[in-house]
Amino acid sequence: TYSENCDSSRNYPSITTILQNAGRQDLVNYMNIFWISNDETPEAFWEHEWDTHGTCYSTLNPSCPAVGTATEGADAVAFFSRVVGLFQELPTYTWLANAGITPGSGTHTLASITSALKAGFGYTPAMDCTSGAISQVYYYYNLQGSLVGGTLVPINAPSAGSCGSSGLTYPTKTSGSPAPTTSVGSGSTSTTKTTTSAGSTGTGTAPPASATINVLTSSGSTTGCLLSYGTWSTQTCATFTTATSGSGFTLKSSKGLCAVTSSGLSCASTITTGTIFTAINSGGNLLLAYSGSTSWSGSAVPSGTTQITLFSGTSQSQDVTLVL
Repeated sequence: TYSENCDSSRNYPSITTILQNAGRQDLVNYMNIFWISNDETPEAFWEHEWDTHGTCYSTLNPSCPAVGTATEGADAVAFFSRVVGLFQELPTYTWLANAGITPGSGTHTLASITSALKAGFGYTPAMDCTSGAISQVYYYYNLQGSLVGGTLVPINAPSAGSCGSSGLTYPTKTSGSPAPTTSVGSGSTSTTKTTTSAGSTGTGTAPPASATINVLTSSGSTTGCLLSYGTWSTQTCATFTTATSGSGFTLKSSKGLCAVTSSGLSCASTITTGTIFTAINSGGNLLLAYSGSTSWSGSAVPSGTTQITLFSGTSQSQDVTLVL
C-alpha cells in the first residue's frame, strides 16, 4: 500500500504551465504523446498523477534541499522529469519485439512474455490482462534516497498480476496513443511501481535500405552526423544499413549492429541482438525513433574530432533528433 493525495496545498492548476515556465516544453511535447488518458484531457490526467502520487514523496517537499529551489512548481518539474526519464529506460515494446513477440502475433504464454521482459529489465515484472489481452506491465524499484538524484534499485515484482498462464494476446492499438507511465510510492526507501501500456507505439514508416544519419539540434540546424560506432561527430558520416525486424528495423554500420542501452547508442561487432528502431515522418524529415520516441540527447555539441555519445530521451543537456 502507499499514501495518496498528501498535500492539497500543492495541487497546482496547470502542470503544462509549470513545465513550460521551467523551460521543459520538450517534456510537455513528449507527455502529450506518451502520457495521455483514454477518458480525460492530458492536463487533467497529469494533475491527477501529481496530486495523487507526486505530493506524497517527502523528498519533493519544496523545503527539501534536494529540490534545489523554492520556486512554486519545482517539485512537480522534478517529479515529471524523473518519471518520464524512467519510462524512457523501459522499452517494453522493444524487449518483447526482440523475442519475436509483436502486436497481433497470435497467443502467448505468460512465461514467454515474462522471460522476454526479464531479459531486458533484469528482474521479473508483473502483468495485468483484460479478457486475456495484456493491458499493463508493472516494473518495481526500491527508491534509496531522494526522488531527485536518488537511486532506483530494480527488484522482482512482489506479487503476480491478473494474467492467466496461457492464451494471452498482445493486441495492436487501433486508436489513441500509448498509455502513460505512473510512478507511485513515497518515502526515503520505498517501492516504486511503474506501469506501461503493452500496445504498440507510434506509426512507423519504411526506412531506406541504407542511409547516413544526420543530427538536427534543438535550434533547427543540422550539425554533424553519426559515425560508425554510433557516436555523434562533425567528422565523415558513416553509412548505416537497415533490416526489417518485427514491426521495425535494426541498424548496422561497418562496426556491427547498433543497440541502445543505459550506456547510450553504440554499434559494435560484440552486439549480437540489435535494437529495433522505427522511422517516423515529422516536419518533412524521416526521424529515427526508439521505443516510439524521436527524442535523443547528448552532453554537448561536438566539434573537431570530438565524439559525443547519444542517449534516448532528454536526460542530457543537448536535445537532438536523428534524421535518416
